[in-house]
Amino acid sequence: MIILSTILIYFAALLLLSRFTVRNVSNQTFYNANRQSPWYLVAFGMIGASISGVTFVSVPGMVMNQNMSYLQTCMGFIVGYALVAFVLLPIYYRLRLITIYTYLKERLGRMSYKTGASFFLLSKMAGSAVKFYVVCMILQRFVLDGYHIPFFVTVPSLVLLIWLYTRKGGIKTLVFTDTFQTLCILAALVLIAFKVMDALQLNLSSVLSFVSSDTHSQIFVWDDWISTQNFWKQFLSGVFIVIVMTGLDQDMMQKNLTCKTLRDAQKDMCTYGIAFLPVNMLFLALGILLMHYLQQMGQTLPTMPDELMLLPVAGGMLGNGVVVLFTIGVVAACFSSADSALTSLTTSYCIDICEKPNDERLRKRVHLGMAVVFVGFILGFRALNSTNLINAIYTIVSYTYGPLLGLFAYGLFTRQPVTDRLVPYIALASPLLCYGLDMLAQHLWQYKFGYELLMLNGAITFIGLWITTIIKPKKS
Repeated sequence: MIILSTILIYFAALLLLSRFTVRNVSNQTFYNANRQSPWYLVAFGMIGASISGVTFVSVPGMVMNQNMSYLQTCMGFIVGYALVAFVLLPIYYRLRLITIYTYLKERLGRMSYKTGASFFLLSKMAGSAVKFYVVCMILQRFVLDGYHIPFFVTVPSLVLLIWLYTRKGGIKTLVFTDTFQTLCILAALVLIAFKVMDALQLNLSSVLSFVSSDTHSQIFVWDDWISTQNFWKQFLSGVFIVIVMTGLDQDMMQKNLTCKTLRDAQKDMCTYGIAFLPVNMLFLALGILLMHYLQQMGQTLPTMPDELMLLPVAGGMLGNGVVVLFTIGVVAACFSSADSALTSLTTSYCIDICEKPNDERLRKRVHLGMAVVFVGFILGFRALNSTNLINAIYTIVSYTYGPLLGLFAYGLFTRQPVTDRLVPYIALASPLLCYGLDMLAQHLWQYKFGYELLMLNGAITFIGLWITTIIKPKKS
């Protein structure tokens, strides 16, 4: 009962915060908080918004198969955030954009604009729903099944709570709720780590040498060019992942565009970009500690990396207090990413697809409609009950960011126009061609593309757009 009470108290705190941020609400407040957000609150809140519930569970388990090589990607994140801050943000602020895809309309044309926004809507809805589904399954397994609460009640109830605290204030509310949720995530992570350290009879002075001396603490992979953990593959992929999944993603950029000035937005982005390295280092160090804890308890290490966090922490081996902390951490991480996704989907649909930024009634209907579609996606995953489906959707989502990369790169680094009517076909053909190349590489050379597939996808889109410059558009 204490866990369920903790969840209810947590949501009550979110609703209370939202109440204080909904005075004098307009569409502009919902979309960009009237560009009055303090940069330090945005920066701190973005840490939580970038850590999904899946990340909270999965990153510690990475050390089992990949050691701490994920930190190579996090190092690339820092460079990526700097590029977004000093290349993309100045353009967005100069044009005073509400949605970043409006840039494509200004630079390339209406069909390019609609194509970019549509790719965002598809990938964000599918990706966010999958992440939310996985977390709902975790909460169902370790918490709610004990109270005999069925899954078809869990999902609408949780989405309803997100809708309740975002429906009026929108992005203005999220600046404050994300700050609170980031605090919960980091507090839960640190306290869980201290509990595991205590179980292993370690203190602050000894835990650093304990972790660094473990064979799984290896960070850098320089010599194996085939491995997906090679430094340059991971580092460069980290750079491009941030450029695409932050700089070209309305969900991740919308809060950054609420800062008062460009300089504030740049300070915000660089600050939380640097913060990802120590935060993920803590997640991975916790994974090493959990491996030693299970071995100390005579337990066999799980075959699935995600179970490394779930078995000892959520399973109650470390006590009910840790289960409560885990619940808070997962719920905070889950909601911090899901609430911003719901808000950005509403913003993009109203402005980019309907092109009615001032229609308040439309915005309210779309926000509710997005919540209903969100529930439908999640319950659909449950009905199909297929892990392969989830993996397939994650793969599809990763493919959809490539055309966005190609569209923005072409707009930024060339002065050439495009044949606008052909852009949707190029954006669809590029991921399909990448999929074919990946299958061919596996068959001929036993080489499987990793994160670098994103760069290839963007390059193919870029080349396709360039080819259209030799095709004369039809005269109207």
